[in-house]
Amino acid sequence: MATKQRGRPRSFDREAALEKATMAFWEHGYEPTSVADLTRAMGIGAPSLYAAFGDKKALFAEVVSAYAQTHGAFAARALEEEPTARAAIARLLHEAATEYTDPAHPRGCMMISAATNCATAEVEESLRERRNASLAAFESRIRADVATGELPPGTDPGALARFSGAVLQGMSQQARDGVGKEELESVAALAMRSWP
Repeated sequence: MATKQRGRPRSFDREAALEKATMAFWEHGYEPTSVADLTRAMGIGAPSLYAAFGDKKALFAEVVSAYAQTHGAFAARALEEEPTARAAIARLLHEAATEYTDPAHPRGCMMISAATNCATAEVEESLRERRNASLAAFESRIRADVATGELPPGTDPGALARFSGAVLQGMSQQARDGVGKEELESVAALAMRSWP
């Protein structure tokens, strides 16, 4: 015997609404994007937003998770698929130049820019934890390559990981400032020439 669904059925595509929320947060950041901005962008009313996603903070947490699996997934793929840290970071920076300047969405990286000047401590901390996890993944790959001799024994894995993260974060900001793909690819190539 089938059970009846309670309440009215959703009259919107949840995934499409989530992508529209992603674009709003990505373009404007967490703090300046109001619930009214979100409902306008998503094409739904506030009651539907709260019923489907919870409050703004919960919606943003879901947006960040979805972003990591879609627009931001290139970084994890590069780290997983490339045989060395050097190849992984080179690919990651090259693909960042493409992703950060793609005209199909706002420029730069949402996880780097969305919490700029954010007064909501939990949101700022959540994004910081994600960025730090990326640096830890860089460092782990670099440390493994030092252990196998792929990188010289005097290499400082932490410093090289932080350098690579700083380049990536700088590329995001420069993309938001209007720097083009080719210029960012030149930055990525120069950064890789700095590796030991």
